Amino acid sequence: MHAGVLVATVTASAAYTVASPALRVVIFAMVTLVPVATFAGALASGHLRERRPWTVAAAGLLLLAGCMAFWSDWVPGHHFGRAEGRPADFGIATAHLLFLAGAALLLRRRGVGDVAGLLDAALFGVCVAGPTWAWLIAPRLTGSATTTGEMLALSDIAVLAAVLACLYRISRRAAEGRGPIRYLMICCAATLGSHISGTLTARTGSAVPTAILLMMAYLTIAAAPLLADAPRLTDPDRQTADASSRPPLLWIGAALCANPLIAMIQGVRHDAVAGVVLPVCSMLAVPLVLLRLRQMSLLRSRAERTLAHHALHDELTGLANRRHITAEIDRALTDLERGGLDEVTVILLDLDGFKPINDRYGHQAGDLVLRTVAERLTGAAGPADLVGRIGGDEFVVLCRGHAAAGLTALVGHPIELGVASVRVGVSAGAASAVRGGHFDRDTLIGLADAAMYAEKAAHRRRRESVSLT
Repeated sequence: MHAGVLVATVTASAAYTVASPALRVVIFAMVTLVPVATFAGALASGHLRERRPWTVAAAGLLLLAGCMAFWSDWVPGHHFGRAEGRPADFGIATAHLLFLAGAALLLRRRGVGDVAGLLDAALFGVCVAGPTWAWLIAPRLTGSATTTGEMLALSDIAVLAAVLACLYRISRRAAEGRGPIRYLMICCAATLGSHISGTLTARTGSAVPTAILLMMAYLTIAAAPLLADAPRLTDPDRQTADASSRPPLLWIGAALCANPLIAMIQGVRHDAVAGVVLPVCSMLAVPLVLLRLRQMSLLRSRAERTLAHHALHDELTGLANRRHITAEIDRALTDLERGGLDEVTVILLDLDGFKPINDRYGHQAGDLVLRTVAERLTGAAGPADLVGRIGGDEFVVLCRGHAAAGLTALVGHPIELGVASVRVGVSAGAASAVRGGHFDRDTLIGLADAAMYAEKAAHRRRRESVSLT
């Protein structure tokens, strides 16, 4: 495929260079139809899993081919890159917008795990477009350029630069689908190059370099849907955003200041050729900055929620930890004193036979047993009850009211470890506080603890008597 694209590009470029003006129009029109044909073929054959992104991109390519056919002298006549603001400029800008919308739909899942990075890349592209326009393109525009044409051309360049930067970011992270992504990058880069070439050669040069770059863009994008890994472009990105990375506040500030700085320099120099930079680039950069700030806020909120969860929950089982459960017992006793509850019950549980399982099958098996017990206790507890793990194989259940019947019955059911089926017993002790009883948390837990160890001792005596008989 790569060799075919290279041969097609070289052949088309050589033929265009030596052809007559009339034949050049035909050659260029034929090249513009190549991606339309490849996209249609890939869609018709079912090679592409998600049709909508490719269909939108194909619609953009079809509109672009129609524009080039209707205004057949636009590239050979050296109008491309002059920012004249003619209907052809609007048609081409609309076609590019459709194609870029299709590319965005195509890659939206690829970037789902790196939204912040893609926003930064897009900001970089927009910021690069500003000085490129102000100091490379705008000073070389001909007298036929109009404000509307300049705004269209600059918008096209800025969006292409932003998409190119995003594609580069995705290509560095993607494990699959790199071939089509790189062809998309070449297409964007060649289109950007044609804009610059069209402007630099508008006064005295030839339009052939601009046409060659555009044909390269058409032929590279034509190959993208035919590659074997093209369907994988719509696969989700498995990587996740890094919430711990430092926010790029300096970069965001530079992005906001870049275009006003260019406008200020132009004002000091009394140079009006870059007057469209501030409105156009700011219109593109400010929404990206706002989205980036929102992303930073979301990441911070997510990190705060994660820290708050870890501060109050056991990492292994997800149950309430000692700090959380003791605070909830205090809150329940306060509600009891105020008349909001009739009874508060605390149940302490200690697993019997857990250590031999942990020693024989390993800590991973022991962790599985603890998680299973946690799930069973949570399922058996009432909707207002709270289950916690206070360390090792010790659990606690806070009941705001009467304790649920059969709370510990499920714990003794078999637990499948893959290599064996095991059982654990449980020793439980409960203590209740009723309204007017004036129990504090330590007293309530102490009573439950004493009851639990009494039951554990009774279990031990029962096992010893069975072994003697």
